[in-house]
Amino acid sequence: MVRRTEWPGEPEDSGSGPPASRGRGRRGGGRRRGFGEQDGRRSASGDEDSGSPAPSRAGEGEPRPPRGGSEREADPAERARNICLRLLTGTPRTRKQLADALRKREIPDEVADEVLTRFEEVGLINDAAYADAWVESRHHGRGLARRALARELRTRGVDSMTIDEAVGQLDSDQEEETARELVARKLRATRGLDRDKRIRRLAGMLARKGYPEGMALRVVRQALEQEGEDVEELGFGEE
Repeated sequence: MVRRTEWPGEPEDSGSGPPASRGRGRRGGGRRRGFGEQDGRRSASGDEDSGSPAPSRAGEGEPRPPRGGSEREADPAERARNICLRLLTGTPRTRKQLADALRKREIPDEVADEVLTRFEEVGLINDAAYADAWVESRHHGRGLARRALARELRTRGVDSMTIDEAVGQLDSDQEEETARELVARKLRATRGLDRDKRIRRLAGMLARKGYPEGMALRVVRQALEQEGEDVEELGFGEE
């Protein structure tokens, strides 16, 4: 069976759909079963207890089936491409995440670098787009502030310049508005607690999501004031 060996996804079809489907086909789909069928016939031909006439034919010098599957598995570049396609199926990854995965699978660094560069060229890896999507999703979905978003992107191997551009989508006004929404949702659950405990709990929630201390305390104070709490003497939240 003839297998394609060109790079996955030329530039005009570099979306996630076609490359992902090809990755599944190579790793677990019909094409892979084709190799398995070949290997199965070869095994049967060598099994002395199978009753198959194949051993005698092999002895007469008939050519053995091609061993394309094992050769392809031995090719580090092909292995690296298949690993990347499988990991990219269903979710984007940064270049560093894929590089770490290839290193764990003992792909030589020079081969990994070549494969990853080609994936970047055809758009299958795009750290800037990854960072933009991460900020959009995690801020609106989890309410994370710029500080927390930058920390998460750093752990995923995104470079500092790309991180700054991505978190720059959020300005201070938008960040504070999200903080107010978070406090409003949690405020009811703190009713019945004493004032200081409510402040610690609400401000701590914002701090864990990456909001600056001054902003967190100011937002909490204003929320409590709207409920009638006396917070004037506390003197926090002023900048």
